[in-house]
Amino acid sequence: MSPDQPPRYHFRDVRREDFPLLGRWLAEPHVAKWWGESTEELAGIEEAMTSVETRPLMVELDGTPIAYLQCYDPHLEDDHPYQDQPPGTLGIDISIGNPDLTGRGHGSAIIRQFCAELFAAGTARVVIDPDPANTQAIRAYEKAGFRFLDTRHSIYGPAHFMVLDKAEETDLP
Repeated sequence: MSPDQPPRYHFRDVRREDFPLLGRWLAEPHVAKWWGESTEELAGIEEAMTSVETRPLMVELDGTPIAYLQCYDPHLEDDHPYQDQPPGTLGIDISIGNPDLTGRGHGSAIIRQFCAELFAAGTARVVIDPDPANTQAIRAYEKAGFRFLDTRHSIYGPAHFMVLDKAEETDLP
């Protein structure tokens, strides 16, 4: 994203009225494969709406929600497995809701823009941890500039742990 180009995506906090849409997205096969049961995930999102460690966000394109993104600080959660990361590290998770919008470059573009905004606000490193079998997500994260660091094990199972440092920002289209 160049400085003279306006942001393509808008990030806003999740609202209660987003829950029916989030519930439909969580039930989509391309999302459900990587997330838990819809009711439990919605309860987790609702809890995150008032937490200090996680910020649940809707990603909009031209005023229409197209993705769910959450940003978290591993240093604010007791016993988080990523507390070995440097201070100023934030983690993110993302899912494109509508299956017709997957495979079109939105994931990597959203992540590039969001990370640029985080870095501008002082974040030093961003981490993401897709399932090692989620090759589509891993490719999108690589296109966004992330690099593989190691394989980890989270409460959700194995994780292909990837990082993007502020110094590694890219201007990829």
